[in-house]
This record gives sequence, C-alpha cells and structure tokens, in this order.
Amino acid sequence: MPSTPRPLRKLGFLTIGLFDEADPRRGHESTLEIIELGERLGFDSAWLRHRHLQYGISSPVAVMAAASQRTSRIELGTAVTPLGWENPLRLAEDLATVDILSGGRVNPGVSVGPPMHFDEVKEALYPDTADTEDFSYERVRRLLDLVRGKPASDFSGVQGFEVFSDRVQPHSPGLGRRLWYGGGSLSSARWAGEHGMNFLTSSVVKAEDREGPYDFAEIQLSHIRAFRAAHPDGEAARVSQGLVVIPTDSASPEQRAKYEEYAARRTPRTASPQGPARLMFAPDIVGTSAEIAERLHAHAAFREVDEVAFALPFTFEHEDYVQILTDMAAKLGPALGWRPGA
Repeated sequence: MPSTPRPLRKLGFLTIGLFDEADPRRGHESTLEIIELGERLGFDSAWLRHRHLQYGISSPVAVMAAASQRTSRIELGTAVTPLGWENPLRLAEDLATVDILSGGRVNPGVSVGPPMHFDEVKEALYPDTADTEDFSYERVRRLLDLVRGKPASDFSGVQGFEVFSDRVQPHSPGLGRRLWYGGGSLSSARWAGEHGMNFLTSSVVKAEDREGPYDFAEIQLSHIRAFRAAHPDGEAARVSQGLVVIPTDSASPEQRAKYEEYAARRTPRTASPQGPARLMFAPDIVGTSAEIAERLHAHAAFREVDEVAFALPFTFEHEDYVQILTDMAAKLGPALGWRPGA
C-alpha cells in the first residue's frame, strides 16, 4: 500500500442520531452507546449532525453534555450546527459550559445561511425579526468573538449581591481554537482560514466552475489549499474530511448486500452537479478495509489531510454501526497509518 504525504493522525466518525418518533429515547440512547463504543475502540472523535424538525438530533449540545459524562477521552463535535437557527450569545454559553464539563473535548462545527424551509418556519423561529436577521458570515464572527472572550456587555461589576461579567461565562480558554467551519465552497474555505478557524469538508462540495471538468476530489483539494493559504497557520491548519466509507471486513452477507444497495442508490447523483447550487457529491466507498484504503490513498483531497470524520449512513441499524465502527478501528484506520488513542 503506498504511503500518503499526511499519514492519518485522527480518526473520527459522524452520526445523524436517528430516532423513532414513538420512542425517541431509544434512538438517543443508541447514539450515546455508539459514542461510548467509539471511545472503547480508540476513535479520536465523535461528531453529531444537527437536524431541526426532523427525526435526528435537534440538540447536539445536550447530547454532547450527556456523552461527556459517559466518556473521558473522545472528542465531541457538531458537523454542523446551522447558525441561522441559533443566537450566538446563547450558543456560546452552552458550548463553553459543555466544554468545561467535558474537560475541553468539544469541537463545535458551524455553518451559515438561512434556515432550511425558512419561509415555512420563520414565524415560529423569528416572529418579529425574520426580515432583518443576518444569516451571513457575520453570524459566525459574532460566535467566534464571544467564545474567544470578547465583551458581550458594556457592564461588569457588582450590583447588589450579584456579580456580573462583561464576557460569556464560563469562559473556556481553549474552545476558541477548536471552532470549525463546515464549508463546501471556495469562499467559505477562504473565510474560515482568514478567521483562524478549523475546516470541515464533507462529501458535498460546490462545482463553481461551470466549464468543468467535474472531479469531486480535485474540487475538494482546491478548497483545502485555499483554506490553508488564507490561514495564519498555513500548512499546519487543521482540516477534517468527512466521506462516507463502509468497511465490510466482518459484515454478514446480508449486511454487505444492504450496504452495496445503499451506495448504488446514491451513485447517480455523483455523476454531475446537482440543482441550482450545483452540488457535487462524493461516491460512497463500500468494500474491505484494504480496498477502501487503496481508494483513499488515490484520492487527491484525502492525501492532503491527516484527520477524518467518516460519516455513518443515515438509515442503518445499531448493529450495523457497531460492525462498521469496529472494522474502521481494527482494520481501516491501521491501513491508513492510524493508531488508536489510549
């Protein structure tokens, strides 16, 4: 197996945390059990998707708080929290609180833009300010400033028996260095780099050049390089890649068939840019760990990163995730040069 310029240093996984409306506790417990398993297997990080008005995790900060009390080492992240749904000041307080409780293990990933289906939800979300809300990068900058300790108030001191701070409390000093931007465009990559964030790049990018050719890996590579060119840390700036990979080393014949069918259904969308946003999707990679490692070593963008958060498929069963994570830690990670955390 050929070596890569950046041997894999951190292995993580990403889950959407699906649940049944009739029994939401079971689904959330399953997510927590998967995170606990990840820590036992030596994974470096577990990441939660963020879903509103769906049957996936709507409050990853709360789930991370629970996970922080059931684990001791694994890092906990969001990939990603859409800030259009959030008040940056309140989110900064919640993130700092969970970071303190976890011992400094939180990695908040965020993105910007109007909330999905905004016209249908704006009366519930922003009944008085929907037309004036700012869903630009400015919303991220506000969060960055607040997490990093810049003043949130013009007042500090004692009033009566109460003591007030002019910055978010608790303040978690290291959290500001662990903020990630989830981006799929060159402008997002550059902005994240210019503002000293870390960069999450997933299985979706924008095909901004209308002339083509459309090669997902090359587009993603251009984003990674643009990010690092703009970042104060240059080539040392942190990038995590989030492709869908499904190792089958210990899978049953039934599981393999299900995984291959899942990937085949999603393959047509990878051939060309999709929709008005011209989104390009990476093919899901299904196979033995040796086969997956060979494909990743040939992937132009993967060769530029040393951190991954492989995305678990949305609709599989708990037992499938156990098998996939076990094979990732025991087979795929070592094939990519990774060693489990202690």
